[in-house]
Amino acid sequence: QVQLEESGGGLVQPGGSLRLSCAASGQTFSPYTMGWFRQLPGKEREFVAALRWRGGHTVYADSVKGRFTISRGNAESTVFLQMNSVNTEDAAVYYCAYGPYIIVSSMSQQFGYKYWGQGIQVTVSS
Repeated sequence: QVQLEESGGGLVQPGGSLRLSCAASGQTFSPYTMGWFRQLPGKEREFVAALRWRGGHTVYADSVKGRFTISRGNAESTVFLQMNSVNTEDAAVYYCAYGPYIIVSSMSQQFGYKYWGQGIQVTVSS
């Protein structure tokens, strides 16, 4: 089993920045893929960004390219999502996802991830 601990959510003003963190513990994979998805009430969960350790491949949703950056932390199986120039459309519950090696073309798909965090709220408001 793998446990995911998410942190860093909260309230941010439009145009502001926020950093989300996710740390995996337990029987972790090597190599691994970690990603962030988000969901609004009544809507489908959508892909935001993902990183695959071993090769350092990153994938982003078009809606966040140039604004969000996913990176690996110094600790094993830890990722950050740096969110810059946040707008109201970024407000959602963000979920950390964790899985084994996933091919690049599938990193934006939910099926490859085996574990999910409980979700963390990001609110965008002035």
